[in-house]
Amino acid sequence: MKTSIELVKQIQAIAFAGLEYCENDFDRERHEELKKLSQLLLAEITNTPVEKIENLFANEVGYQTPKVDVRAVVFKENKILMVKEKIDGRWSIPGGWADIGYSPSEIAIKEAREEAGAEVNPIRLLAVIDKLKHDYPLSPFHIYKIFILCELVNDTLFSGTETSEVNFFSKENLPLLSASRITEAQIHLLFRLWENPSEQVVFD
Repeated sequence: MKTSIELVKQIQAIAFAGLEYCENDFDRERHEELKKLSQLLLAEITNTPVEKIENLFANEVGYQTPKVDVRAVVFKENKILMVKEKIDGRWSIPGGWADIGYSPSEIAIKEAREEAGAEVNPIRLLAVIDKLKHDYPLSPFHIYKIFILCELVNDTLFSGTETSEVNFFSKENLPLLSASRITEAQIHLLFRLWENPSEQVVFD
């Protein structure tokens, strides 16, 4: 059974697709109304002002697809590299939205450098997950998260424009996590995949 937010996101995706492919003003008007209604419902479900929801999707056009979040997973001495996010003062794995013109491995390199000052070499894919299927706070977007294991090339680490601290943590002594970016269960999964390199990629 799909959750309310999943259903609303599907309705919104149908509305955007209809606006992209409709051939007359009557259909365009109906799909525009469907988009507005879905955003009102999304605002109510997520307890977010409708104006903020409208702004989030102001530049969204055409057929809707999931957004992609890429994370660089770096280990050293049985600890995982984490950064403290300025936006909420909590910790996550270096990463962020996939930018146009970059491959997933290039995004991992870019995010590790920008958020942690780390030069890394991507080694292998660890996991691809759908946020809806895991214990994350509600989000207006449908998001896939890609976790890429990276080898640390340098030890000169420093925070970036979006981060305030950089450090390594053991799985037994994790800091307060940025709930919308990473979960404790996923960090333990990443440790397991790193410790067992013959284990296959995890995906939803």
